[in-house]
Amino acid sequence: MRGVYFNNGQVELRNVDNVAGDGVRVRVRSAGICGSDLHMMEINFPLRYIMGHEAAGLLDDGTPVAVEPVSPCGECELCRRGDYNLCKDATASLLGVGRDGCMAEEIRMPQRSLVRLPSNVDVKNACLVEPLAVAVHGLRKAGLAQGQRVAVIGGGTIGLCAVAAAADGGRVVGLAAKYGHQIAAGRRLGAVPAEGKYDLVAECAGSKDAVKQAVDLCRSGGRVLLLGAYWEGVTLSMAVMIKEIMVISSYMYGAGGGVRDFDTSANLLSRHPEIAETLITHRFPLSEASKAFEVARDRKSGSIKVVLEP
Repeated sequence: MRGVYFNNGQVELRNVDNVAGDGVRVRVRSAGICGSDLHMMEINFPLRYIMGHEAAGLLDDGTPVAVEPVSPCGECELCRRGDYNLCKDATASLLGVGRDGCMAEEIRMPQRSLVRLPSNVDVKNACLVEPLAVAVHGLRKAGLAQGQRVAVIGGGTIGLCAVAAAADGGRVVGLAAKYGHQIAAGRRLGAVPAEGKYDLVAECAGSKDAVKQAVDLCRSGGRVLLLGAYWEGVTLSMAVMIKEIMVISSYMYGAGGGVRDFDTSANLLSRHPEIAETLITHRFPLSEASKAFEVARDRKSGSIKVVLEP
């Protein structure tokens, strides 16, 4: 089969052996390009595996599934209480980082990592379940409640997923985004321009300026949720203390009250087909992986979520 690799900051499509070993075979039908994939390519992060961790596909019997891209131990205290994202095996087993990823024609995953899709969710859109789960997990950790005002900083995939997840409950959601097409996408998902003060601000851009903006938009006694990837660290101002803002970090996804964030996200995608229609802006065959990454890197192209379809 074929798989996508990084080599000295470049995208390469290589012929590799079909995946063997334990786990259920999934024939990949959609694989999303994540912002972290782009960053690792740009900094030439040393990776030796097939790339990608946002995936959906078909089992051998034709069942459509989304793939939770981690394989935690399932036995430690963290796993037992639903915080399996913090299990030592989770990051080590992450697709595209600790093992071969999903930008390939097939993968193998444990049965517990597969999420059966609702009947109205197209498997070619279901790679979005993973980034939606990131937003759902963060908002759950931050204690999002009905009637709260929510702001989102950043109009990339995670920011717009946070908009969709927060707006699902009929809440007022303000969006601050850099590009016009991101603002338009946020509007379609229920957002308005971010103005005033908010009970909860989800920072999804991952920059120092965005963190400052999140603190500015947060009301005194409110909460700031860090959903961005802070490769260069985070700086917090004195305003965090003066306003008694609670800063909440979030990493990947887990389970709360016995319900996985992945299942919640699949159902969210089912209830709101406009999420996939809005977020997926470009699709490419695996043979055009290099072009797909070029488009994903160029926000002026109008790209939000670029998807590979093996």
